[in-house]
Amino acid sequence: MNYRHAFHAGNHADVLKHVALLAICDALTAKPAPAFALDTHAGRGMYALDGNSAMRTGEAEGGIARLFAEAPKHPAITRYLAAIKACRAAHGGASYPGSPWLLAHALREHDRIAACELQPEEAGQLQANFAGDPRIAVHARDGYAAIKALLPPKFGATKINRGLVLVDPPYEAQLEEFDTAIGALREALARWPQATYVLWYPIKLRRSLQPFYRRAEAIPAKSSFVAELLVRPDDSPLRMNGSGLLVLNPPWQLDQTLGPALKQLTTALGEAGASSRLDWLKSES
Repeated sequence: MNYRHAFHAGNHADVLKHVALLAICDALTAKPAPAFALDTHAGRGMYALDGNSAMRTGEAEGGIARLFAEAPKHPAITRYLAAIKACRAAHGGASYPGSPWLLAHALREHDRIAACELQPEEAGQLQANFAGDPRIAVHARDGYAAIKALLPPKFGATKINRGLVLVDPPYEAQLEEFDTAIGALREALARWPQATYVLWYPIKLRRSLQPFYRRAEAIPAKSSFVAELLVRPDDSPLRMNGSGLLVLNPPWQLDQTLGPALKQLTTALGEAGASSRLDWLKSES
């Protein structure tokens, strides 16, 4: 595996993913019972946007940098921007938090987080970044395999009934990755059916994703939707024109939060022909 998220940190895909992630965390922490979050492809947890990798691609300029400049006012977006500012206040003005940092920021002292990373260098940095946080267990292992090992979550005699699983693979296998991810989601639901599951996916040509949409609709979750942000028209197979999230068992009214936020993100980050959508695959009756 050659993928390094440092080249892509803070881009438009991260913006979509992390706005939604924080909204889900806020829904979980609205109730007093403890929650558990599993991040299957965690990376190193924090990135430097002034580092060589990020500067080489410049992708953050079209993502978080543009969003700060446009400063949309939707509460889910301002919540996300406030988290970025908190990360930078603690770790420097060019810092960008990955999903493990955002989970640690948004969840509470009695919640628990497991972050998995297979690449040794990235896993080592992830461990170093969170060495002082007893809530976070870092696993240097394959995230898909961790689903079988870590779900349902149990800490001593305590079972945690509420939580989130984020599946954010690198898609180095391209469309074949969807087969692996769908299988992992089915396995996870069988083990922990009440959790919320989020699968991030890239969009080049949307028509090539039709088999994925059909398989996603057949997953036996109580409810599910897709939320997508395209920053340019869906007509180039050579570029990532946007990305999407498949959300299984979304928290109550998450769609009402993300729908308007998506429209503001489209305006703030999009080029000519940009678009967004939030479509239910299955509604809980």
